[in-house]
Amino acid sequence: MLVDDQSLFTESLCTFLNNYAEDMTVVSKAGNGLEAVKFCDIEHPDIILMDINMPQMNGIEAVKIIKSKHPEIKIIMLSTYDEDAYVREALLSGASGYLLKDLSPTELIMSIRALKSGVLQISPSIVQKMIQAQFVGDEKKAGDEAEGGKAGGEKGDAGGSESQIKAAEKQFEWLKTLTRREREIFALIATGHDNDEIAEELDLALQTVRNQVSTIYSKLGVKDRFEIIKLANKV
Repeated sequence: MLVDDQSLFTESLCTFLNNYAEDMTVVSKAGNGLEAVKFCDIEHPDIILMDINMPQMNGIEAVKIIKSKHPEIKIIMLSTYDEDAYVREALLSGASGYLLKDLSPTELIMSIRALKSGVLQISPSIVQKMIQAQFVGDEKKAGDEAEGGKAGGEKGDAGGSESQIKAAEKQFEWLKTLTRREREIFALIATGHDNDEIAEELDLALQTVRNQVSTIYSKLGVKDRFEIIKLANKV
């Protein structure tokens, strides 16, 4: 099912999928979240491509309702917005992915097919942005602690319990071991890029990429790219 209030976009995407993806059939099209919820009860699609901002009911609200009624349906958000708030809310609501509309039709088809593996489908630029944001937050926090000393620890639990804060920090402790360049490579690995593609994307020598990947594996204690992807899905 295709869900978007821009009918021209929906029609174009429908034509492409029906003509070039032999293993896919568009069973219905909806112009807003409310229609999507209604059509799901009738059509029972396997996969939904869902926009975010739509009239009557937005995509995130529709995801919550659809997943509560039909948990087996996989939903990929297909949007022009890459803000962290949209991405996190969509994924927490049950979406199986978040892709930007600037990806190529071929990449979209590959992402839809990859859902069978159970791997979250997220645009590479979004993954990299989320990882960078996590590091910026860590660096800012470290700087604030260095300036404030013990004073910052005397404010009590106004912003949340100390145990909750420590638990959150521990969850992403592995991120702090990577350099900025290693983070970039990590993000590309997490979104399915092989070494040749990473070298081309970052304008690096192939052997340099191989060395960096080995270093990342060693630092994170992982043995393959699948484990990298599982770590990325926790960000």
